[in-house]
Amino acid sequence: MRTMSTVELTKDNFDEVVTKNDFVLIDFWAAWCGPCRMFAPVYEKAAEANPDLVFAKVDTEAQPELAASFDIQSIPTLMIVRDRVAVFAQPGALPAAALDDVIGQARALDMDEVRKSVEQAQQGS
Repeated sequence: MRTMSTVELTKDNFDEVVTKNDFVLIDFWAAWCGPCRMFAPVYEKAAEANPDLVFAKVDTEAQPELAASFDIQSIPTLMIVRDRVAVFAQPGALPAAALDDVIGQARALDMDEVRKSVEQAQQGS
């Protein structure tokens, strides 16, 4: 039996996983969702190809509070959190090449710049 390379997130471990790791990908999914099932092996492959990153999954049926707290409207939704800042969130099952591209873009982000723009946005509101 091979080990899962993804972490199952619940409301009990969510904060710990997101605060202890500086780069977390989160797949919001549900068992009844066809596109979610199609995206699962793509996500698993990406997890295996990027062992330095944390790949997590949130079952929106089992964890409705988590889905609601991120205002997840449709699934699958992929979210990327770096240094506790959501830097990417997009609904839809991404093809492998697009997922690789998104991961590459998220890796390349200058988090100091991201934090600055977040602070400016919060001050401007």
